[in-house]
Amino acid sequence: MEIIIQPTPEAGSIIAARIIAKLVRTKPDCVLGLATGSTPLATYRELARIHREGVLDFSKVTTFNLDEYVGLPPGHSQSYHAFMDEHFFRHVNVPRSRIHIPDGMARDIPAECARYEAAIVAAGGIDLQLLGIGTDGHIGFNEPSSSLASRTRIKTLTERTRADNARFFGGDLDQVPFHCITMGVGSIMAAREVLMLAFGANKADAVAAAVEGPIAAMNPASVLQMHAVAKCIVDEPAAGKLTRRDYYRWVFEHKPGWQKIGG
Repeated sequence: MEIIIQPTPEAGSIIAARIIAKLVRTKPDCVLGLATGSTPLATYRELARIHREGVLDFSKVTTFNLDEYVGLPPGHSQSYHAFMDEHFFRHVNVPRSRIHIPDGMARDIPAECARYEAAIVAAGGIDLQLLGIGTDGHIGFNEPSSSLASRTRIKTLTERTRADNARFFGGDLDQVPFHCITMGVGSIMAAREVLMLAFGANKADAVAAAVEGPIAAMNPASVLQMHAVAKCIVDEPAAGKLTRRDYYRWVFEHKPGWQKIGG
């Protein structure tokens, strides 16, 4: 796993956007796996800015979102359909027919999970999966103890995750759903490249366990140590408990020219 430490969330988000933009330019019909939550917002803003300047075309891109709450219709203000539309899709030119988000209102949830997994395969697989990491190490909504081979399925959210997400529901924990549809850890690992973002001191323990700890289902993000092309972009506070952070900085600063992340 490559660890990229930046001074601020904004600086880290710009690098993440550059990595994604480079892929879109190199492979215009790429398949992007997208994440929600506060962590990727600045990355989406930067991608939208580059698009507005006329130097990034998403017209052939296909997207798959990591997850969606069960029981929230697409029009609900806190659904991930609404989130993605507000923060990304309305600002770029990804065709609506190429946007895929799990249906949290499906009558048959297991069938919807199987359909979603099959759609990813039919699209040729995900080229780059964008991730955040929870304070307990979850990726997507794969909570601690999730199978590291799991595929798209329904999950019951922990009270910690529900409490973390209550801020999006006006602080009212009772409004946070108990269940979600999420890509599994195995689904995430099948992406050809993974880009995980983590910002803030409250993510430091989870990041340290994921990057430098043992691979364990109790920290699902730790499985990314086994991924062939995984990058973890963190700000200084999130890197605070990494024992080899000076080494990670040195590696990033001394890459050969062809490996450097361009503008």
